[in-house]
Amino acid sequence: MSAIDALAPTRRRPRSLFPLLLIAPAAALLVAVLIYPLIGALADAFFDSNLLYPDKTFVGLENIGAAFTGEFWELLGKTLAFALPATVAPFAIGLVAALGLNQRMRGRAVLRSVLLFPWVLPGVVVSFLWLWIFDANYGVLNGILRSLGVIGENIGWLDSGAGAMTAVVVARTWASFPWMMVMLLAALQSFPGETYEAARMDGAHAWQRFRYITVPGLMPVATIVVLLEFIWNFQQFDLLYVLTGGGPAGATTTFSLAVYETAFKGFDLGMAGALGILWMLVLLPVVLLYLRGMENEK
Repeated sequence: MSAIDALAPTRRRPRSLFPLLLIAPAAALLVAVLIYPLIGALADAFFDSNLLYPDKTFVGLENIGAAFTGEFWELLGKTLAFALPATVAPFAIGLVAALGLNQRMRGRAVLRSVLLFPWVLPGVVVSFLWLWIFDANYGVLNGILRSLGVIGENIGWLDSGAGAMTAVVVARTWASFPWMMVMLLAALQSFPGETYEAARMDGAHAWQRFRYITVPGLMPVATIVVLLEFIWNFQQFDLLYVLTGGGPAGATTTFSLAVYETAFKGFDLGMAGALGILWMLVLLPVVLLYLRGMENEK
């Protein structure tokens, strides 16, 4: 090749449309079942819209203002009352399980498989399982406590607001701690063993090694895991719907249930859209923190 040929500009190859054709069906499906309904639901917030009647009247921010001054703060409190403990509890259990599985012991692989079992169950199955456990008349929990002589008669675990909220937090904790365990265990197993060995030789005991080596090393992964779990819990629907239905007397009605009931039981699409917008705005800062954490990990 001559110097002139080397300096000659190369002709750009035309971009192929084949990759776009491959993703087109999936993109169309995403728009049809997710993006279009989402935009439509949010747009309903600015109209007096009823599910049973096609006519809509533009009302501007009236629905959002009514939702904000109405049940917004109560719903926010109930949603946080569920989401916060349902995030902290599985993280704590997952961390303890990950630390245990990170040790050399017999049967570790079997134990890890057993602990992963709740994670592989569909959410609806988990909901009905715990509904059976907490059932006042035929529930497993009451049966065990009666056989041990702890209680003399059945307890209605889901009959009080505090009991129902505790029940859904326990059920969610059982279902979600395995994935936290897996993420934290993967992070622990990426630590260089020489670091712990050097600290041990320098006289650092177990608590010091955990505090000054394990905790800082886990912090990036732990932050992402906690934020993602909180986002999921803030949007949780199926567990609450099956286990309590938002009851008793609305004690476990979170944003997700309120939007559903307002739209499909009260037929008020405008107010449901307004609650959805407020729900999204509350969650937005957490989502941005999560995305920032993911960028930092890259």
